[in-house]
Amino acid sequence: MDVLSLIPQFGNLIYTIVAFVIALSVIVAVHEYGHYIVGRWSGIHAEVFSIGFGPVLWSRFDKRGTKWQIAALPFGGYVKFLGDANAASGKDEGAMQEITEQSPEELRRTMHGAPLWARSATVAAGPVFNFVMSILVFGLIFMSQGVTRDPLTVGQLHGLPGASQGLQDGDVIVAIAGIEVPDFDQQGAWTDFTDALPVEPELDYTVIRDGQQVDVTGPWLFPALIQQVVPRSAANDIDLQAGDVITEVNGEPIFAFEQLKDHVEGSDGKVLLLNVWRDGAELEFALAPRRTDEPNPDGGFVTHWRIGIVGGMALEPATEPAGFFASLSGGVRQTVRIIEGSLSGVWHMVTGAISTCNMSGPIGIAETSGAMASQGAQSFIFFIAVLSTAVGLLNLFPIPALDGGHLVFYAYEAITGKPPSDGVLRVLMGIGVSMILGLMIFSVTNDLFC
Repeated sequence: MDVLSLIPQFGNLIYTIVAFVIALSVIVAVHEYGHYIVGRWSGIHAEVFSIGFGPVLWSRFDKRGTKWQIAALPFGGYVKFLGDANAASGKDEGAMQEITEQSPEELRRTMHGAPLWARSATVAAGPVFNFVMSILVFGLIFMSQGVTRDPLTVGQLHGLPGASQGLQDGDVIVAIAGIEVPDFDQQGAWTDFTDALPVEPELDYTVIRDGQQVDVTGPWLFPALIQQVVPRSAANDIDLQAGDVITEVNGEPIFAFEQLKDHVEGSDGKVLLLNVWRDGAELEFALAPRRTDEPNPDGGFVTHWRIGIVGGMALEPATEPAGFFASLSGGVRQTVRIIEGSLSGVWHMVTGAISTCNMSGPIGIAETSGAMASQGAQSFIFFIAVLSTAVGLLNLFPIPALDGGHLVFYAYEAITGKPPSDGVLRVLMGIGVSMILGLMIFSVTNDLFC
């Protein structure tokens, strides 16, 4: 074996691991800081704030006596509050006995001696901070991207093979093929407009240029152009790239994304031979579409054959600045969509409506982290926000040892007036840890064999 041939693969592995560690560390830091700061505001003392588990690589004590540390295994983190026996906030009965004998004030500073409202707020703060982070990041991304300007205006033209390109940057498009272009916010009208366009390699565009209305020839509005490659997909595996234009499928020329979609969906999973135009060069690829479960706008899931690419228009529309509140509202909607899609996905996997292969584990998340980081900083930051929402939601599941499990115990205490006994809690915590480990093993198996 040529050892030098392994260097690129080794470099990619290191890149993937670094991206994964950065993504997970940011999300864990935000989650645990939520627990820490709300606990501090609620009068509960934090003894340790740790990013990672295992041997401590770095640590320092702050003026409040909290030990801040980074540990060697970057697969999570924890805040250990006064009176906790472990990272899962199990009660240290010996320590609690000593603290109880000291003073009521010292007992109040423990997690287990604090009022119910303080414990509940502290536990809930971790997932809430994850959601808030996602909303802010999505909002900032929407703000930086801006909103599409109406009427449709050419911001930038994409390179396309063999197409007449009479359009210019800054052209305001009034009509295409004689059909008036509607505003983007008129979703139904825009769909009707695109459906009415004749599917031809070239179309007549009516544009406003330098204050004058002119007619020019331009490409089909939705070419077989790759705008984004989906991580862990067939397209990603063969190194298709954003900006590639697919010109032939199995020797048949195509110019529209819908034509490509028809070939993929009608493939029944058989290998497709693709001719690809990339920066003036003609390349050949072969790939087999994969069955993919996708959420339906009306709810539920539908299964399609997919190769893992996202298409786009022949032009990049010009944008204008988005307002703060509009961007923040977009961040909220995006976060809610992820939560709804995740819950729907879990339900459909449990009922057997879709494959459990849709569940990714640490290996799959690491691969996605590396793939998104390779697509640029904005894609990577967007992925971190998506993952932050998923982590916040997962922690709210009513499983003992997770935040949601603790909140269930606190709800029981609020209803009955007393917490579950220590013996019951120990048993339930053991069950919860076993469930989490089982789920992790299952997800890793998915990563390796699905």
